[in-house]
Amino acid sequence: MRVKYDVEADVLLLVLREEPPVDAVEEPGGVILCYGADGEPVSVELLNASARKLIPAGGVQVTLEHAGRS
Repeated sequence: MRVKYDVEADVLLLVLREEPPVDAVEEPGGVILCYGADGEPVSVELLNASARKLIPAGGVQVTLEHAGRS
């Protein structure tokens, strides 16, 4: 998974899979879900990220946690 922030466009992009999208759906609130040929999500775009306070002043910090099976 990759996380990118485009300062000029103010878009936070979460790339879930390295596959080109073939379809996209814009949800209310400026969220765009992109889907691959298999119908599964490949990315999520969050528009107006800084205005929505998704980007802190110091930049983007990402922590990935792996929850073990119980």
